[in-house]
Amino acid sequence: MPDGSLLVVEIRRGTLTRIEPDGHKEIVAAPGGGPNGAAIGPDGACYLCNNGGFRWTQSASGRMVVSGQAEDYRGGRIERVDLRTGQVEVLYDAIEGRAIRGPNDLVFDHHGGFWFTDPGKNRPRDLDHGSVCYAKADGSFIREVIFPISKPNGIGLSPDGKTLYVAETETARLWAWDVVAPGELKLPPASPSTHHHLGRLVYASPVYQRFDSLKVQADGRICVGTLARGGITVCNPDGSGAEFVPIPGDTQVTNLAFGGPALTKAYVTLSWAGQLVELDWPSPGLALAYA
Repeated sequence: MPDGSLLVVEIRRGTLTRIEPDGHKEIVAAPGGGPNGAAIGPDGACYLCNNGGFRWTQSASGRMVVSGQAEDYRGGRIERVDLRTGQVEVLYDAIEGRAIRGPNDLVFDHHGGFWFTDPGKNRPRDLDHGSVCYAKADGSFIREVIFPISKPNGIGLSPDGKTLYVAETETARLWAWDVVAPGELKLPPASPSTHHHLGRLVYASPVYQRFDSLKVQADGRICVGTLARGGITVCNPDGSGAEFVPIPGDTQVTNLAFGGPALTKAYVTLSWAGQLVELDWPSPGLALAYA
């Protein structure tokens, strides 16, 4: 945030939380469910992807881990939080009569709209197909643009706003699509075998690592939180490869944001450790649309 504080979602606690530079924490809003992704919109409010809640199980190591859809799950939604009052408004909970399942992350463009991923929910014997959607911040428009897609998670835009990037969790693949207008992509013909509107493959991990959320650098490279390896995978937008930046410890890196005067600080969420860490980053991050 402009005052140097940070906003984070706490999925299991169901809160949007402000962290001051000295580490002091304050709950801004308690929407419940599963607040997952957060972004500042054109009106200065914070927009949340609320996945509706997870079921949590304590592992043998003592960690609380996601184990499917919450027992009290009632659907996913996009929420708007007034940062002055903490008031939470449900902006969208359906698309053309279909319930939003488990939205994960979002990114605003410069036209007052935002793209978001919806990987759906897991249950003991089945799971939802994922989708990528677009909506306007004023609540007037929402549409599904990509369906199906396998567990889409992180989402971001190139510096010129002409390319949309989406990271898939389980496959650890990063895809790209050309943006032709607000909320519109240049989609290739659907595959006859999968009916899957494939984008351009930017990177596919040769090892098991699982991708989470992402941010884009000012130079166009895409930084993806990497769960199983505990670090950040920095992908070249031309598909020429990637480098991996490890973060020591039992980390499970889920997301990152760029900050500091020159956007050369990376603020990284470590979900298993329950920590937010600050790193010096070698390349400036891309300023977000309404940061």
